[in-house]
Amino acid sequence: MAKVKKVFICSNCGTHSPKWIGKCNACGEWNTYQEEIISRQEEKRAGTKTLQRVTTQVKAIPLTDIKPSDNQRFSTRDAEFDRVLGGGLIAGALVLLGGQPGIGKSTLLLQIALGIDKKVLYVSGEESAQQIKLR
Repeated sequence: MAKVKKVFICSNCGTHSPKWIGKCNACGEWNTYQEEIISRQEEKRAGTKTLQRVTTQVKAIPLTDIKPSDNQRFSTRDAEFDRVLGGGLIAGALVLLGGQPGIGKSTLLLQIALGIDKKVLYVSGEESAQQIKLR
């Protein structure tokens, strides 16, 4: 089975690096590393590993070239929360809420989730399922 992995390759000399670095240690050129996705295939019979480049490359896109999408926002039935979100939630979006402990993040989000007539996935990294149910 092929495993997909990201690697950075110097466009000047071809040196590989697991992360982006500004100056290539091999040829000394600046800003020549480009991210590429590779596929590592293991050959079971010979026990050898080969690398294959996958044709997709990540490229920067200027904000002026991005077309607005037709994503329809829906209301959370809380006008201030909708305003902060830019007009409501977009289906399939992920919203990360941060703040000081005890400020009411969990309470606010559970109230919002109760008011939405769509399926909601509530993920908490700090409270157990029992604590969330008690709220």
